[in-house]
Amino acid sequence: MSIRIATFNIENLIARFDFTGYRNQLKSDRVLKLFEIKSEADYQRLEAARIVSSTDDTRQLSALAIADTNADILCLQEVDNMEALKAFEYGYLFRMIGSGYRQKYLVEGNDSRGIDVAVLMREETRDGQPIELRDVISHAALTYHDLGLYHPGLGERVRPDDRIFKRDCLELDLRVGGRPLTVYVVHFKSMTNGRDGTDGRTSTMPIREAEAKAVRHIIENRFGPDNASRRNFVICGDMNDYRERVDVIGDRRSGYEYVHRPDLPSALDVFSHDAFAENPMLRRDALDRWTLYHARGPEEQHLCQLDYIWLSRGLAQANPMAVPEVIRNGQPFRTPFPPGQDVERYPRIGWDRPKASDHCPIAITLHLP
Repeated sequence: MSIRIATFNIENLIARFDFTGYRNQLKSDRVLKLFEIKSEADYQRLEAARIVSSTDDTRQLSALAIADTNADILCLQEVDNMEALKAFEYGYLFRMIGSGYRQKYLVEGNDSRGIDVAVLMREETRDGQPIELRDVISHAALTYHDLGLYHPGLGERVRPDDRIFKRDCLELDLRVGGRPLTVYVVHFKSMTNGRDGTDGRTSTMPIREAEAKAVRHIIENRFGPDNASRRNFVICGDMNDYRERVDVIGDRRSGYEYVHRPDLPSALDVFSHDAFAENPMLRRDALDRWTLYHARGPEEQHLCQLDYIWLSRGLAQANPMAVPEVIRNGQPFRTPFPPGQDVERYPRIGWDRPKASDHCPIAITLHLP
């Protein structure tokens, strides 16, 4: 008996318009900057038209990427609300794969933009085993004070009573064919712009480290610190951090060189410490673990893994040959692929957009002991 689990940052599955770009140029789309717009009413009309016209292509591509995961349980990040999730599932996924994901779970979290984590599940696995929900728990209300995780290194704007999770840690207690499985879905603090001479990843790492510690605390509190790693759990989501990366040197005209940089400091060391959990992506080649391409011009570009399905030690040991699949067909053509990794892009993929997402979904098939 097996179950297939996937995670995907679907990138701004949002059911509302954002017109703040009229007054804040940093939030204005680049195409609108090509035109002279004389009034806020004109801006809103053009921005709404731009969003509507581009969204259909984007969501068809997102649905294609999800369909290719072939997942029984799908963990999503950057979902606006349940209405947006239902509309996407019915209008796009259903047309592509039929009535697969009838179970839908989302709890409003802490994100200032209103984007949440969510889960779509089939009623049965591909081999006919029932997937039953026993409980769903949001941990969005947890504060640094609650778990004793506050320290000044979190930054001068962080207070002890602030909530730890920038979105949520959504916990689903499941039975799959009668066997227990607990799924934790997260979307950790993003790597924003740096401050005080430090880069954005370094300056925000203490917050992600606190989020990771909070997830581990939740799991150990439920199962017991000595027993937790032997239980059937997975931690899924966009964790906005990496323990290695592939530096991309060069450009499209002259060609690229790919340099693997291992053993980088990371907030995710909290999960790997003491073999509490395992990142099965490490079973892939070092140049083939990436789920996102980051670039700020030719001088700063790299490939890295931001999206994870961490396995408990017990699940990892029970599935020694399980290797995650990375769906990269929805990546835009500007993304450089290391040698041997090229894939056929989905129809209508553009140089930068449309695309399925800036992230790649990953999926893994697991046997539940």
